[in-house]
Amino acid sequence: MEAVSMLLSGFVEAFTPMNLLAALIGALVGTLVGMLPGLGPTSAIAILLPLTTVLGPTQGIIMLAGIYYGAMYGGSTTAILLNIPGEVSSVPTCLDGYPLAKQGRGGAALGIAAIASFVAGVMGVIGLVFFAPLLADQALKFGPPEYFALMTLALTVIVSLAGNSILKGLMMGVFGYLLAMVGMGPSGQIRFNFGIDELSAGFDMISIIIGLFAITEVLKGMEEKQDAISIGKIGSVYPSISDLRKSSKSIFRGGLVGFLLGLLPGCSTAVSTFLAYDLEKKLSKTPEKFGQGAIEGVAAPESANNATSSAGFIPLFALGIPSSPPLAILLAGLMIYGLAPGPVLFEQNGSFVWTVIASMFIGNIMLLVLNLPLVGIWARLTQIPFGVIGPVILVLCFIGSYTVRNNLLDVFVALVFGILGYIFHKFRWPVVPLVLCYILGPMLEQSFVQSLSMSGGNFWIFIERPISLSILIASAILLFVSLILIRRTKLRAKEAVGSEVDIAG
Repeated sequence: MEAVSMLLSGFVEAFTPMNLLAALIGALVGTLVGMLPGLGPTSAIAILLPLTTVLGPTQGIIMLAGIYYGAMYGGSTTAILLNIPGEVSSVPTCLDGYPLAKQGRGGAALGIAAIASFVAGVMGVIGLVFFAPLLADQALKFGPPEYFALMTLALTVIVSLAGNSILKGLMMGVFGYLLAMVGMGPSGQIRFNFGIDELSAGFDMISIIIGLFAITEVLKGMEEKQDAISIGKIGSVYPSISDLRKSSKSIFRGGLVGFLLGLLPGCSTAVSTFLAYDLEKKLSKTPEKFGQGAIEGVAAPESANNATSSAGFIPLFALGIPSSPPLAILLAGLMIYGLAPGPVLFEQNGSFVWTVIASMFIGNIMLLVLNLPLVGIWARLTQIPFGVIGPVILVLCFIGSYTVRNNLLDVFVALVFGILGYIFHKFRWPVVPLVLCYILGPMLEQSFVQSLSMSGGNFWIFIERPISLSILIASAILLFVSLILIRRTKLRAKEAVGSEVDIAG
Protein backbone atom coordinates (compact mmCIF):
# COMPACT_ATOMS: atom_id res chain seq x y z
CA MET A 1 0.00 0.00 0.00
CA GLU A 2 2.91 2.31 0.59
CA ALA A 3 3.84 2.03 -3.10
CA VAL A 4 0.28 2.98 -4.11
CA SER A 5 0.23 6.04 -1.86
CA MET A 6 3.64 7.15 -3.15
CA LEU A 7 2.46 6.64 -6.73
CA LEU A 8 -0.64 8.77 -6.10
CA SER A 9 1.54 11.56 -4.75
CA GLY A 10 3.69 11.15 -7.88
CA PHE A 11 0.62 11.65 -10.06
CA VAL A 12 -0.12 14.92 -8.28
CA GLU A 13 3.34 16.19 -9.27
CA ALA A 14 3.25 14.65 -12.75
CA PHE A 15 0.08 16.56 -13.64
CA THR A 16 1.74 19.93 -13.19
CA PRO A 17 1.97 21.88 -16.50
CA MET A 18 5.77 21.69 -16.86
CA ASN A 19 5.89 17.95 -16.21
CA LEU A 20 3.03 17.31 -18.63
CA LEU A 21 4.79 19.41 -21.29
CA ALA A 22 8.04 17.52 -20.76
CA ALA A 23 6.24 14.18 -21.17
CA LEU A 24 4.46 15.40 -24.32
CA ILE A 25 7.64 16.69 -25.95
CA GLY A 26 9.49 13.49 -25.09
CA ALA A 27 6.68 11.34 -26.52
CA LEU A 28 6.51 13.33 -29.77
CA VAL A 29 10.27 13.45 -30.29
CA GLY A 30 10.54 9.76 -29.44
CA THR A 31 7.87 8.82 -31.97
CA LEU A 32 9.64 10.79 -34.69
CA VAL A 33 13.02 9.35 -33.71
CA GLY A 34 11.64 5.81 -33.88
CA MET A 35 10.42 6.40 -37.43
CA LEU A 36 13.75 7.69 -38.76
CA PRO A 37 16.16 4.89 -39.72
CA GLY A 38 19.56 5.29 -38.11
CA LEU A 39 18.82 7.93 -35.47
CA GLY A 40 17.37 5.83 -32.66
CA PRO A 41 16.69 6.69 -29.01
CA THR A 42 20.34 6.41 -27.98
CA SER A 43 21.51 9.12 -30.37
CA ALA A 44 18.48 11.32 -29.68
CA ILE A 45 18.89 11.14 -25.90
CA ALA A 46 22.63 11.81 -26.22
CA ILE A 47 21.98 14.85 -28.44
CA LEU A 48 19.29 16.30 -26.16
CA LEU A 49 21.00 15.48 -22.86
CA PRO A 50 22.82 18.84 -22.65
CA LEU A 51 19.57 20.70 -23.39
CA THR A 52 17.80 19.10 -20.45
CA THR A 53 20.28 20.62 -18.01
CA VAL A 54 18.40 23.93 -18.32
CA LEU A 55 15.38 22.09 -16.93
CA GLY A 56 14.94 20.72 -13.46
CA PRO A 57 15.94 17.09 -12.84
CA THR A 58 12.34 15.89 -12.86
CA GLN A 59 11.40 17.53 -16.18
CA GLY A 60 14.72 16.56 -17.75
CA ILE A 61 14.46 12.85 -16.91
CA ILE A 62 10.75 12.76 -17.80
CA MET A 63 11.57 14.14 -21.25
CA LEU A 64 14.48 11.73 -21.86
CA ALA A 65 12.42 8.77 -20.66
CA GLY A 66 9.60 9.84 -23.00
CA ILE A 67 12.00 9.84 -25.93
CA TYR A 68 13.06 6.31 -25.04
CA TYR A 69 9.66 4.62 -24.79
CA GLY A 70 8.21 6.91 -27.50
CA ALA A 71 10.81 5.59 -29.94
CA MET A 72 9.53 2.09 -29.24
CA TYR A 73 6.15 3.23 -30.57
CA GLY A 74 7.48 5.07 -33.61
CA GLY A 75 9.61 2.25 -34.96
CA SER A 76 6.53 0.24 -35.94
CA THR A 77 5.15 2.86 -38.36
CA THR A 78 7.71 2.64 -41.16
CA ALA A 79 8.23 -1.07 -40.41
CA ILE A 80 4.57 -1.76 -41.23
CA LEU A 81 3.96 0.76 -44.01
CA LEU A 82 7.30 0.68 -45.83
CA ASN A 83 9.05 -2.48 -44.55
CA ILE A 84 11.76 -0.19 -43.16
CA PRO A 85 12.44 -0.76 -39.43
CA GLY A 86 13.41 2.43 -37.64
CA GLU A 87 15.05 0.29 -34.94
CA VAL A 88 16.56 -3.20 -34.86
CA SER A 89 13.77 -4.20 -32.47
CA SER A 90 11.22 -3.39 -35.20
CA VAL A 91 12.59 -6.03 -37.58
CA PRO A 92 10.15 -8.77 -36.38
CA THR A 93 7.26 -6.34 -36.90
CA CYS A 94 8.18 -6.11 -40.59
CA LEU A 95 7.68 -9.84 -41.06
CA ASP A 96 3.88 -9.64 -40.75
CA GLY A 97 3.19 -5.90 -40.58
CA TYR A 98 4.28 -5.18 -44.14
CA PRO A 99 2.32 -8.11 -45.66
CA LEU A 100 -0.75 -6.84 -43.78
CA ALA A 101 -0.19 -3.37 -45.25
CA LYS A 102 0.07 -4.85 -48.75
CA GLN A 103 -3.26 -6.59 -48.11
CA GLY A 104 -4.88 -3.24 -47.35
CA ARG A 105 -4.84 -3.80 -43.58
CA GLY A 106 -2.03 -1.42 -42.68
CA GLY A 107 -4.38 0.65 -40.52
CA ALA A 108 -5.39 -2.35 -38.42
CA ALA A 109 -1.74 -3.39 -38.06
CA LEU A 110 -0.77 0.10 -36.90
CA GLY A 111 -3.72 0.18 -34.53
CA ILE A 112 -2.79 -3.17 -32.99
CA ALA A 113 0.84 -2.03 -32.73
CA ALA A 114 -0.23 1.12 -30.85
CA ILE A 115 -2.58 -0.79 -28.53
CA ALA A 116 -0.01 -3.53 -27.87
CA SER A 117 2.65 -0.93 -27.12
CA PHE A 118 0.30 0.89 -24.75
CA VAL A 119 -0.82 -2.22 -22.86
CA ALA A 120 2.72 -3.59 -22.56
CA GLY A 121 4.08 -0.20 -21.56
CA VAL A 122 1.52 0.04 -18.77
CA MET A 123 2.30 -3.55 -17.73
CA GLY A 124 5.96 -2.62 -17.48
CA VAL A 125 5.28 0.47 -15.41
CA ILE A 126 2.99 -1.48 -13.06
CA GLY A 127 5.82 -3.95 -12.59
CA LEU A 128 8.14 -1.05 -11.93
CA VAL A 129 5.80 0.16 -9.17
CA PHE A 130 5.21 -3.10 -7.33
CA PHE A 131 8.08 -5.45 -8.11
CA ALA A 132 11.17 -3.29 -8.62
CA PRO A 133 13.18 -4.34 -5.52
CA LEU A 134 12.31 -8.05 -5.74
CA LEU A 135 12.75 -8.56 -9.48
CA ALA A 136 15.89 -6.46 -9.72
CA ASP A 137 17.43 -8.57 -6.99
CA GLN A 138 16.61 -11.77 -8.92
CA ALA A 139 18.13 -10.34 -12.09
CA LEU A 140 21.46 -10.02 -10.30
CA LYS A 141 21.63 -13.82 -10.06
CA PHE A 142 22.30 -13.93 -13.79
CA GLY A 143 26.02 -14.36 -14.33
CA PRO A 144 27.96 -15.11 -17.53
CA PRO A 145 26.88 -18.80 -17.65
CA GLU A 146 23.23 -17.80 -17.44
CA TYR A 147 23.67 -15.19 -20.15
CA PHE A 148 25.37 -17.76 -22.39
CA ALA A 149 22.41 -20.10 -21.90
CA LEU A 150 19.96 -17.25 -22.57
CA MET A 151 21.70 -16.29 -25.81
CA THR A 152 21.68 -19.98 -26.83
CA LEU A 153 17.94 -19.99 -26.24
CA ALA A 154 17.54 -16.88 -28.36
CA LEU A 155 19.56 -18.41 -31.20
CA THR A 156 17.09 -21.29 -31.51
CA VAL A 157 14.79 -18.69 -33.10
CA ILE A 158 16.91 -18.96 -36.27
CA VAL A 159 15.31 -22.29 -37.10
CA SER A 160 11.82 -20.76 -37.04
CA LEU A 161 12.85 -17.68 -39.02
CA ALA A 162 14.85 -19.55 -41.66
CA GLY A 163 11.95 -19.66 -44.11
CA ASN A 164 11.76 -22.57 -46.54
CA SER A 165 15.35 -23.71 -46.03
CA ILE A 166 16.89 -24.31 -42.62
CA LEU A 167 20.29 -24.68 -44.29
CA LYS A 168 20.02 -21.20 -45.83
CA GLY A 169 18.95 -19.80 -42.45
CA LEU A 170 21.92 -21.38 -40.68
CA MET A 171 24.34 -20.16 -43.36
CA MET A 172 22.99 -16.63 -43.04
CA GLY A 173 23.33 -16.89 -39.28
CA VAL A 174 26.98 -17.91 -39.61
CA PHE A 175 27.52 -15.00 -41.99
CA GLY A 176 26.01 -12.63 -39.43
CA TYR A 177 28.28 -13.95 -36.69
CA LEU A 178 31.35 -13.64 -38.91
CA LEU A 179 30.44 -9.99 -39.53
CA ALA A 180 30.14 -9.47 -35.77
CA MET A 181 33.67 -10.84 -35.26
CA VAL A 182 35.19 -7.93 -37.17
CA GLY A 183 36.65 -5.40 -34.74
CA MET A 184 37.43 -5.71 -31.06
CA GLY A 185 37.01 -9.13 -29.46
CA PRO A 186 35.94 -9.96 -25.88
CA SER A 187 39.50 -9.78 -24.57
CA GLY A 188 40.18 -6.42 -26.21
CA GLN A 189 42.19 -7.60 -29.21
CA ILE A 190 41.53 -6.28 -32.71
CA ARG A 191 40.68 -8.98 -35.23
CA PHE A 192 39.70 -9.30 -38.88
CA ASN A 193 40.11 -5.62 -39.65
CA PHE A 194 42.34 -6.51 -42.66
CA GLY A 195 44.63 -3.56 -41.94
CA ILE A 196 41.79 -1.03 -42.24
CA ASP A 197 41.82 1.17 -39.17
CA GLU A 198 38.16 2.15 -39.62
CA LEU A 199 37.16 -1.51 -39.19
CA SER A 200 38.80 -1.70 -35.76
CA ALA A 201 35.46 -0.71 -34.23
CA GLY A 202 33.58 -3.28 -36.34
CA PHE A 203 30.58 -2.82 -38.59
CA ASP A 204 27.83 -0.60 -37.27
CA MET A 205 24.55 -2.44 -36.68
CA ILE A 206 22.41 0.48 -37.82
CA SER A 207 24.25 0.68 -41.15
CA ILE A 208 23.66 -3.01 -41.77
CA ILE A 209 19.96 -2.72 -40.87
CA ILE A 210 19.51 0.36 -43.09
CA GLY A 211 21.18 -1.42 -45.97
CA LEU A 212 19.34 -4.74 -45.67
CA PHE A 213 15.91 -3.20 -45.29
CA ALA A 214 15.67 0.46 -46.33
CA ILE A 215 18.08 0.60 -49.29
CA THR A 216 16.95 -2.84 -50.42
CA GLU A 217 13.35 -1.59 -50.54
CA VAL A 218 14.40 1.33 -52.73
CA LEU A 219 16.26 -1.01 -55.11
CA LYS A 220 13.24 -3.30 -55.27
CA GLY A 221 11.04 -0.31 -56.08
CA MET A 222 13.38 0.78 -58.86
CA GLU A 223 13.30 -2.70 -60.39
CA GLU A 224 9.51 -2.83 -60.27
CA LYS A 225 9.34 0.72 -61.72
CA GLN A 226 6.79 1.78 -59.13
CA ASP A 227 4.88 4.99 -59.73
CA ALA A 228 4.23 5.22 -55.97
CA ILE A 229 4.85 3.26 -52.83
CA SER A 230 1.10 2.69 -52.71
CA ILE A 231 0.25 -0.57 -50.99
CA GLY A 232 -3.49 -0.33 -51.30
CA LYS A 233 -6.01 1.08 -48.91
CA ILE A 234 -4.75 1.49 -45.37
CA GLY A 235 -8.17 0.85 -43.88
CA SER A 236 -9.43 1.79 -40.45
CA VAL A 237 -6.83 2.33 -37.77
CA TYR A 238 -9.20 0.90 -35.21
CA PRO A 239 -8.83 -2.89 -35.15
CA SER A 240 -11.88 -5.10 -35.44
CA ILE A 241 -13.21 -7.22 -32.59
CA SER A 242 -11.76 -10.25 -34.36
CA ASP A 243 -8.30 -8.66 -34.52
CA LEU A 244 -8.45 -7.73 -30.85
CA ARG A 245 -9.56 -11.24 -29.92
CA LYS A 246 -6.72 -12.81 -31.90
CA SER A 247 -4.16 -10.39 -30.48
CA SER A 248 -5.16 -10.23 -26.82
CA LYS A 249 -3.21 -13.30 -25.67
CA SER A 250 -0.29 -12.39 -27.92
CA ILE A 251 -0.11 -8.93 -26.35
CA PHE A 252 -0.08 -10.39 -22.87
CA ARG A 253 2.51 -13.06 -23.65
CA GLY A 254 4.73 -10.65 -25.54
CA GLY A 255 4.49 -8.15 -22.69
CA LEU A 256 5.42 -10.83 -20.16
CA VAL A 257 8.42 -12.01 -22.21
CA GLY A 258 9.58 -8.44 -22.75
CA PHE A 259 9.16 -7.49 -19.10
CA LEU A 260 11.13 -10.46 -17.75
CA LEU A 261 13.95 -10.02 -20.26
CA GLY A 262 13.98 -6.26 -19.67
CA LEU A 263 15.18 -6.91 -16.13
CA LEU A 264 18.43 -8.41 -17.40
CA PRO A 265 21.27 -5.94 -18.01
CA GLY A 266 22.50 -6.17 -21.60
CA CYS A 267 19.40 -7.94 -22.91
CA SER A 268 18.22 -5.58 -25.63
CA THR A 269 14.73 -5.02 -26.98
CA ALA A 270 15.83 -6.78 -30.18
CA VAL A 271 16.32 -10.04 -28.27
CA SER A 272 12.92 -9.84 -26.56
CA THR A 273 11.03 -9.01 -29.78
CA PHE A 274 12.55 -11.93 -31.68
CA LEU A 275 11.80 -14.32 -28.81
CA ALA A 276 8.23 -13.04 -28.43
CA TYR A 277 7.61 -13.44 -32.16
CA ASP A 278 9.02 -16.96 -32.15
CA LEU A 279 6.91 -17.89 -29.10
CA GLU A 280 3.72 -16.80 -30.85
CA LYS A 281 4.64 -18.74 -33.96
CA LYS A 282 5.21 -21.88 -31.88
CA LEU A 283 1.95 -21.51 -29.96
CA SER A 284 -0.14 -20.64 -33.01
CA LYS A 285 -2.51 -23.24 -34.50
CA THR A 286 -1.66 -21.82 -37.93
CA PRO A 287 2.09 -21.10 -37.86
CA GLU A 288 2.18 -21.13 -41.66
CA LYS A 289 0.35 -17.77 -41.67
CA PHE A 290 3.25 -16.07 -39.90
CA GLY A 291 5.24 -14.07 -42.40
CA GLN A 292 2.15 -13.83 -44.61
CA GLY A 293 0.20 -11.28 -42.56
CA ALA A 294 -0.67 -12.69 -39.11
CA ILE A 295 -1.92 -9.94 -36.80
CA GLU A 296 -0.41 -11.82 -33.83
CA GLY A 297 2.98 -11.40 -35.50
CA VAL A 298 2.61 -7.64 -35.04
CA ALA A 299 1.07 -7.68 -31.55
CA ALA A 300 3.67 -9.91 -29.86
CA PRO A 301 6.93 -8.13 -30.83
CA GLU A 302 5.42 -4.67 -30.34
CA SER A 303 4.24 -5.51 -26.82
CA ALA A 304 7.59 -7.13 -26.00
CA ASN A 305 9.35 -4.03 -27.32
CA ASN A 306 7.64 -1.60 -24.98
CA ALA A 307 7.55 -3.94 -22.00
CA THR A 308 11.32 -4.39 -22.24
CA SER A 309 11.95 -0.65 -22.37
CA SER A 310 9.69 -0.02 -19.35
CA ALA A 311 11.12 -2.93 -17.34
CA GLY A 312 14.64 -1.60 -17.92
CA PHE A 313 13.90 1.22 -15.48
CA ILE A 314 13.69 -1.32 -12.63
CA PRO A 315 17.41 -2.23 -12.46
CA LEU A 316 18.26 1.38 -13.39
CA PHE A 317 16.38 2.98 -10.49
CA ALA A 318 16.72 0.18 -7.94
CA LEU A 319 20.35 -0.83 -8.58
CA GLY A 320 21.89 1.76 -10.89
CA ILE A 321 22.38 -0.86 -13.62
CA PRO A 322 21.37 0.22 -17.14
CA SER A 323 20.00 -2.64 -19.26
CA SER A 324 20.42 -0.87 -22.62
CA PRO A 325 22.44 1.95 -24.25
CA PRO A 326 19.60 4.53 -23.95
CA LEU A 327 19.28 3.77 -20.25
CA ALA A 328 23.04 4.10 -19.86
CA ILE A 329 22.71 7.69 -21.11
CA LEU A 330 19.77 8.21 -18.74
CA LEU A 331 22.05 6.99 -15.96
CA ALA A 332 24.54 9.69 -16.99
CA GLY A 333 21.67 12.19 -16.85
CA LEU A 334 20.85 11.13 -13.29
CA MET A 335 24.50 11.56 -12.34
CA ILE A 336 24.58 15.05 -13.91
CA TYR A 337 21.69 16.00 -11.66
CA GLY A 338 23.47 14.55 -8.64
CA LEU A 339 21.03 11.66 -8.23
CA ALA A 340 22.69 8.36 -7.33
CA PRO A 341 20.57 5.40 -8.56
CA GLY A 342 20.01 2.51 -6.18
CA PRO A 343 17.99 1.84 -3.03
CA VAL A 344 19.10 5.21 -1.64
CA LEU A 345 17.39 6.94 -4.58
CA PHE A 346 13.98 5.77 -3.37
CA GLU A 347 14.74 6.85 0.19
CA GLN A 348 16.35 10.23 -0.43
CA ASN A 349 14.59 11.29 -3.64
CA GLY A 350 11.31 9.43 -3.42
CA SER A 351 9.28 12.36 -4.78
CA PHE A 352 11.44 12.49 -7.93
CA VAL A 353 11.28 8.73 -8.56
CA TRP A 354 7.52 8.42 -8.15
CA THR A 355 6.85 11.51 -10.26
CA VAL A 356 8.90 10.03 -13.11
CA ILE A 357 7.09 6.69 -12.76
CA ALA A 358 3.69 8.41 -12.76
CA SER A 359 4.71 10.41 -15.84
CA MET A 360 5.40 7.13 -17.66
CA PHE A 361 1.75 6.16 -17.20
CA ILE A 362 0.72 9.54 -18.58
CA GLY A 363 3.26 9.35 -21.40
CA ASN A 364 1.94 5.98 -22.58
CA ILE A 365 -1.61 7.37 -22.66
CA MET A 366 -0.36 10.38 -24.63
CA LEU A 367 1.33 8.09 -27.13
CA LEU A 368 -1.83 6.04 -27.66
CA VAL A 369 -4.00 9.15 -28.07
CA LEU A 370 -1.47 10.77 -30.41
CA ASN A 371 -0.55 7.77 -32.54
CA LEU A 372 -3.98 6.45 -33.48
CA PRO A 373 -5.21 9.75 -35.01
CA LEU A 374 -1.83 10.37 -36.63
CA VAL A 375 -1.80 6.99 -38.37
CA GLY A 376 -3.72 8.52 -41.28
CA ILE A 377 -0.99 11.12 -41.73
CA TRP A 378 1.77 8.51 -41.64
CA ALA A 379 -0.23 6.40 -44.08
CA ARG A 380 -0.04 9.18 -46.65
CA LEU A 381 3.65 8.34 -46.97
CA THR A 382 2.56 5.40 -49.08
CA GLN A 383 0.81 7.68 -51.60
CA ILE A 384 3.86 9.82 -52.38
CA PRO A 385 5.25 9.12 -55.87
CA PHE A 386 8.18 6.75 -55.74
CA GLY A 387 10.28 9.15 -57.79
CA VAL A 388 10.02 11.58 -54.88
CA ILE A 389 10.06 9.35 -51.81
CA GLY A 390 12.73 6.94 -53.13
CA PRO A 391 15.55 9.53 -53.25
CA VAL A 392 14.33 10.99 -49.93
CA ILE A 393 14.59 7.57 -48.30
CA LEU A 394 18.09 7.11 -49.71
CA VAL A 395 19.21 10.50 -48.39
CA LEU A 396 17.78 9.71 -44.95
CA CYS A 397 19.50 6.33 -45.05
CA PHE A 398 22.88 7.88 -45.83
CA ILE A 399 22.42 10.58 -43.17
CA GLY A 400 21.31 8.00 -40.62
CA SER A 401 24.28 5.76 -41.41
CA TYR A 402 26.77 8.61 -41.15
CA THR A 403 25.47 10.30 -37.99
CA VAL A 404 25.73 7.23 -35.76
CA ARG A 405 29.55 7.35 -35.71
CA ASN A 406 30.30 10.26 -38.09
CA ASN A 407 32.09 7.78 -40.33
CA LEU A 408 31.80 7.69 -44.13
CA LEU A 409 32.68 3.98 -44.04
CA ASP A 410 29.27 3.33 -42.44
CA VAL A 411 27.57 4.93 -45.46
CA PHE A 412 29.53 2.62 -47.76
CA VAL A 413 28.61 -0.36 -45.56
CA ALA A 414 24.91 0.56 -45.77
CA LEU A 415 25.14 0.77 -49.57
CA VAL A 416 26.94 -2.58 -49.85
CA PHE A 417 24.41 -4.32 -47.61
CA GLY A 418 21.60 -2.68 -49.58
CA ILE A 419 22.92 -4.40 -52.71
CA LEU A 420 23.44 -7.66 -50.78
CA GLY A 421 19.91 -7.41 -49.37
CA TYR A 422 18.55 -7.04 -52.89
CA ILE A 423 20.49 -10.13 -54.01
CA PHE A 424 19.29 -12.09 -50.95
CA HIS A 425 15.72 -11.08 -51.78
CA LYS A 426 16.04 -12.22 -55.40
CA PHE A 427 17.36 -15.66 -54.41
CA ARG A 428 15.14 -15.97 -51.30
CA TRP A 429 17.85 -16.05 -48.68
CA PRO A 430 16.43 -14.96 -45.26
CA VAL A 431 18.11 -11.86 -43.81
CA VAL A 432 16.57 -12.04 -40.32
CA PRO A 433 18.93 -14.85 -39.13
CA LEU A 434 21.86 -12.67 -40.25
CA VAL A 435 20.60 -9.74 -38.15
CA LEU A 436 19.84 -11.95 -35.15
CA CYS A 437 23.28 -13.61 -35.12
CA TYR A 438 25.00 -10.26 -35.59
CA ILE A 439 23.25 -9.02 -32.44
CA LEU A 440 23.57 -12.16 -30.33
CA GLY A 441 26.97 -13.42 -31.53
CA PRO A 442 29.15 -11.00 -29.55
CA MET A 443 26.98 -11.41 -26.43
CA LEU A 444 27.21 -15.20 -26.71
CA GLU A 445 30.98 -15.09 -27.23
CA GLN A 446 31.61 -12.67 -24.39
CA SER A 447 29.53 -14.64 -21.88
CA PHE A 448 31.24 -17.87 -23.01
CA VAL A 449 34.73 -16.44 -22.48
CA GLN A 450 33.77 -14.93 -19.10
CA SER A 451 32.24 -18.22 -17.98
CA LEU A 452 35.38 -20.18 -18.78
CA SER A 453 37.48 -17.55 -17.01
CA MET A 454 35.31 -17.97 -13.91
CA SER A 455 35.66 -21.76 -13.96
CA GLY A 456 39.32 -21.94 -14.96
CA GLY A 457 38.43 -23.52 -18.29
CA ASN A 458 35.92 -26.01 -16.85
CA PHE A 459 32.99 -26.48 -19.27
CA TRP A 460 30.86 -28.04 -16.52
CA ILE A 461 30.06 -24.57 -15.22
CA PHE A 462 27.18 -24.34 -17.71
CA ILE A 463 25.37 -27.35 -16.24
CA GLU A 464 26.46 -27.01 -12.60
CA ARG A 465 24.41 -23.84 -12.15
CA PRO A 466 20.64 -24.57 -11.94
CA ILE A 467 19.43 -21.53 -13.90
CA SER A 468 21.93 -22.05 -16.70
CA LEU A 469 21.10 -25.76 -16.95
CA SER A 470 17.35 -25.06 -16.99
CA ILE A 471 17.69 -22.57 -19.84
CA LEU A 472 19.91 -24.92 -21.87
CA ILE A 473 17.35 -27.73 -21.45
CA ALA A 474 14.63 -25.30 -22.54
CA SER A 475 16.75 -24.41 -25.59
CA ALA A 476 17.02 -28.07 -26.61
CA ILE A 477 13.26 -28.58 -26.17
CA LEU A 478 12.43 -25.45 -28.19
CA LEU A 479 14.78 -26.51 -30.96
CA PHE A 480 13.08 -29.91 -31.12
CA VAL A 481 9.61 -28.31 -31.13
CA SER A 482 10.67 -25.87 -33.86
CA LEU A 483 11.82 -28.70 -36.12
CA ILE A 484 8.53 -30.54 -35.62
CA LEU A 485 6.47 -27.42 -36.33
CA ILE A 486 8.45 -26.69 -39.48
CA ARG A 487 7.83 -30.23 -40.71
CA ARG A 488 4.10 -29.91 -39.97
CA THR A 489 3.94 -26.55 -41.73
CA LYS A 490 5.55 -28.00 -44.86
CA LEU A 491 3.10 -30.93 -44.81
CA ARG A 492 0.15 -28.52 -44.49
CA ALA A 493 1.46 -26.48 -47.40
CA LYS A 494 1.76 -29.60 -49.57
CA GLU A 495 -1.75 -30.71 -48.63
CA ALA A 496 -3.10 -27.25 -49.45
CA VAL A 497 -1.42 -27.27 -52.86
CA GLY A 498 -2.70 -30.78 -53.48
CA SER A 499 -6.29 -29.81 -52.63
CA GLU A 500 -6.10 -26.80 -54.99
CA VAL A 501 -4.91 -29.06 -57.80
CA ASP A 502 -7.80 -31.47 -57.15
CA ILE A 503 -10.33 -28.62 -57.22
CA ALA A 504 -8.87 -27.27 -60.46
CA GLY A 505 -9.03 -30.72 -61.97
